[in-house]
Amino acid sequence: MGSPTSQQQQQAPKGLPARGVSLSSLVTSKAHGEDSPYYDGWKEYDANPYHPINNPSGIIQMGLAENQLSFDLLENWLLAHPKASICAEQGVSSFKEIALYQDYHGLPECRKAIAMFMEEVGGRKAKFERDRIVLTAGATAAHEVLTFCLADPGEAFLVPTPYYPGFDRDLKWRTGVELIPVHCSSDNGFQITVPALEAAYEKASARNIQVKGLLVTNPSNPLGTTMEATTLRKLLAFASEKNIHLVCDEIYSGSVFSSPKFTSIAEILATENISHRERVHIVYSLSKDLGLPGFRVGVIYSYNDTVVTAARRMSSFSLVSSQTQHLIASMLSDTEFVRKYLAKNSKRLRKRHQMFVSELRVAGINCLKSNAGLFCWVDLRHLLQSRNEEGEIRLWKIILKEIGLNVSPGSSCHCSEPGWFRFCFANMTDETVQESLNRIKFFMYCRRSNQRYNEEGTYLKIQLHADDVNQKFRWIKHTRSLMLIVRSLRVIVR
Repeated sequence: MGSPTSQQQQQAPKGLPARGVSLSSLVTSKAHGEDSPYYDGWKEYDANPYHPINNPSGIIQMGLAENQLSFDLLENWLLAHPKASICAEQGVSSFKEIALYQDYHGLPECRKAIAMFMEEVGGRKAKFERDRIVLTAGATAAHEVLTFCLADPGEAFLVPTPYYPGFDRDLKWRTGVELIPVHCSSDNGFQITVPALEAAYEKASARNIQVKGLLVTNPSNPLGTTMEATTLRKLLAFASEKNIHLVCDEIYSGSVFSSPKFTSIAEILATENISHRERVHIVYSLSKDLGLPGFRVGVIYSYNDTVVTAARRMSSFSLVSSQTQHLIASMLSDTEFVRKYLAKNSKRLRKRHQMFVSELRVAGINCLKSNAGLFCWVDLRHLLQSRNEEGEIRLWKIILKEIGLNVSPGSSCHCSEPGWFRFCFANMTDETVQESLNRIKFFMYCRRSNQRYNEEGTYLKIQLHADDVNQKFRWIKHTRSLMLIVRSLRVIVR
């Protein structure tokens, strides 16, 4: 058969558009939730990542909630337990068994070890049953699978603000479920109140949207705060009154570094006579507390038998590799290691948090008081030129493109008060976090240099223009780059 003529190539088959091939509405819609400063900042960072030698004026990643402070503890355990890896000589005898097909329920020893770890994180106040644990490829998949189980397209979850920006993608895109913000206020430290829950519920009802559940993060991302037991009881009462589900994201429960302690919803259910506990579900992960996001180990723990069965079936689309499960089972079954790790990790987080917050305070910047997580909720309202979202985004662009820090603006977290930002502090070395603080101090110095005293000695705050700050900060960054080059030359000469 001869090759088609150019005229034949240009003619589209009947029933198809003249140009291109149609795609699904899911792919072509904007429901993916990635049209946000949260993701835009990542793109800017990817294009210009900071490196102390190769790119000292690059962007420092402070939008990534990742724990790199305790990797040495994990590495030391691996060196002492080579049999845990089927790729090591000591563990190769298990290679065939682990490499073959496994039940999508997950390795029983892995689910048992994770249940023990969750008990340890919660202070051994509640028991977790191995058979209620559903493993997924990370907390992202856990949230989506659980959403598929609890709600239909067009129905909604109430989510207190500010909340993790990724929820807009993880929960909404493929499920078709809506998220209704429950607006919380800085007046009480952004704590959840029953009136705020009622207001959001009524707003959804006015739009004829059926609310199927309430989703909370405890400890909070981005606030870095833990919920008191009294608050959890109020959430349970509200869910019971409205006959909706309560989903508790507890992926930072092992990253609490000061009082008050963490209280799991499981502890409330274990110690009190709570009816209709089948409406309660927990999402957990090893990405934050163990600092293993690349392992993709997520957990759904549900008190609802039907949800456990359905979620386990759905998890076949997002399984955790058997090799990973085998290693995790060995590590988390070592109770002595787990307890030492949690204690040391908490101590290191506390030290980094205290240093970061105190240095910001010296620079004239305050944070919401927090006791958990890998980030601070930073108050920059006094730096806004206009107290609205536009003013916040304008400041965010200066922080990103001129200061060179990728942070998350409050608007990406649906915060109703402009001027709050999430700064992550645990995903970098001591030297890099100090560099970020130096940049912030330089920026604040530039701002203060635009302030004057009048003849009577009264302190005047002159309006700071973004262009003035940019010009001064560019000069400072240029000077610091020259200093780094000189320092590098001195090292080479030596």
